[in-house]
Amino acid sequence: MLRIRASLQPVALYNKRLPNRKNQATMTNNDSNSPTLADVAERYVRLVLAMGQHDASYVDAYYGPPAWQQEAVEQQLGLSDIQAATDKALALLAGETGLRALNLRKQLQAVMARAEMLQGTRLDFDTESARLYDAVSPHHNRAYYEALVAQIDALLPGDGTVSDRVNALRAQLIIPADKLHAVMDAAIRAGRERTLRYIALPEGEDFILEFVTDKPWSGYNWYKGNYQSVIQINTDLPVYIDRAVDLGCHEAYPGHHVYNVLLERDLVRGKGWMEYCIYPLYSPQSLIAEGTANYGIELSFTDEERLAFEQQVLYPLAGLDPALAPRYAQLNALLAKLGYADNDIARQYLKGSLTREEALEWLVNVRLYPAEKSAQRLQFYDAMGAYVINYNLGQDMAKAYVERQGATRAEHWAAFRDLMSSPRVPSALLAG
Repeated sequence: MLRIRASLQPVALYNKRLPNRKNQATMTNNDSNSPTLADVAERYVRLVLAMGQHDASYVDAYYGPPAWQQEAVEQQLGLSDIQAATDKALALLAGETGLRALNLRKQLQAVMARAEMLQGTRLDFDTESARLYDAVSPHHNRAYYEALVAQIDALLPGDGTVSDRVNALRAQLIIPADKLHAVMDAAIRAGRERTLRYIALPEGEDFILEFVTDKPWSGYNWYKGNYQSVIQINTDLPVYIDRAVDLGCHEAYPGHHVYNVLLERDLVRGKGWMEYCIYPLYSPQSLIAEGTANYGIELSFTDEERLAFEQQVLYPLAGLDPALAPRYAQLNALLAKLGYADNDIARQYLKGSLTREEALEWLVNVRLYPAEKSAQRLQFYDAMGAYVINYNLGQDMAKAYVERQGATRAEHWAAFRDLMSSPRVPSALLAG
């Protein structure tokens, strides 16, 4: 495993006033640190820590009091006890209104659902996504996706299947292993520069970049508190040139790293809202986190800006032919429209409507993943269940919410920042 400490130089903010998009109509007095909400917040944190004793992947980040974590280890609360305590915490919220109370309620309801699942309750895909992530993905049949695949067929004429032709182009666009650090560093720097034009970050925020293997995901951010992250890039599979901007924005700037930094600075330290010192992976918070991280890519780079940056900076750094960039960008725009196929394949596979072999065939010929990526994707479905909706549905929900708040790029960034640093829940984005 290669560990690299980032050493990014400060980037000057544009000398302009940023718009204040705080929604005074929804940030009510009930969103203050009232005794009841503070009590429920502490109970919630302790319950999530207790759940972490039953599921090693449950607590994605924690930087609260070490004593609370130690107590969870020592007490080893049973799942039925966790459910009973969750019921009590939910009862305390009866009559509480405002965004903070709603967020606590949704997060506690997700704790309850996950506790049931760990005790053997089987939830269908849509019920799981509703109870854990506060959202349900639309359903599409194979014909819907095949119409999109036909557009890719027209873009890449030639012999072999569409999947073969896509993979033939991709094979020319793999970042060489000895170039990967330089390319990722450049992509992350570019994302940071764009983020700092609109979002002020605290002094000293930083991350360590690691290259790892044997993981079911392509990238991961482990937030450590005190404005520090560990960002891991999985090198089991080829890393294609477009993934540099995707991963850099998603995991670092303006994605997960920025999201967690803002929560710590604005809510945990700024307001004393302790519920944000912990992040349970299987919760509505994940849809906000993954959705904003994915939407942050297109917020940072318009299509034209991204093509220019990749063609002029990243392709040369990787030693790849810049002449391939325009067609590859066209391909990726079409492939993005296939994103919901992940949800439909996972739903059918986990239900048993698709065998493993049939799911792999869908992933190769419908989702157009390389064969090796398809096998890794099934690993992800097996491990994470309905979590997959948080990337595509979450992105669309975040985008729609942000773009309803204003028309200009500055207004979109302001709404994006507000979304990442306020207690909004996924279902509320639909009406916001």
